Amino acid sequence: MNMPRTQIQPGDIMDVEAYGAIRKQRRAEMVAMKKNRRLAVGPHAMLYFENYDTMLYQVHEMVFTERGGQAQIAEELEAYNPLIPQGNELVATLMMEIVDTVERDRLLRRLGGIEETVSLEFGGEKIMASWECDVDRTTPEGKTSSVHFLHFRFSGAQAAKFRDKSIQAAVAIAHKEYAHSAVIPAQMRDELVRDLG
Repeated sequence: MNMPRTQIQPGDIMDVEAYGAIRKQRRAEMVAMKKNRRLAVGPHAMLYFENYDTMLYQVHEMVFTERGGQAQIAEELEAYNPLIPQGNELVATLMMEIVDTVERDRLLRRLGGIEETVSLEFGGEKIMASWECDVDRTTPEGKTSSVHFLHFRFSGAQAAKFRDKSIQAAVAIAHKEYAHSAVIPAQMRDELVRDLG
């Protein structure tokens, strides 16, 4: 089995014009890939499991849109490389997706610390998420951000158990204002097993 790539290098980033020529095709490929990397947990929380390909796409999109050149590439790699699984871990973007702005604000004000309550559960194992601490995503008043970046780090034994697809796996959120769980479907599990390397 090929080991997944764990780091985007500056040389991996295409020239803006060359990327523009394949952008439509690349977007279609990403939409298809992300279908099996997106998990709804309750009515408003969506987990997007990230890997080298999703982050490479994100960097290309940022550079193409903003046209910041080499300086921007360095900044984007610093921001997005930490969201690529490094072996024996899964990485997910947690987004609270609420279209109505008033309802979204009301809910986010009640969900402070939600990132501390997310877990991956399978076969008697419970892996609590750790989160990116680049900025404080919960205000002192208890309002959370609509976006969080989560890491699920496995021991070797946990990774072996997760690869056994006869064992059901689920993501749970246990916040007092938002308690929901969702089973990880088989096709998504295949994708995530590859992320573990």
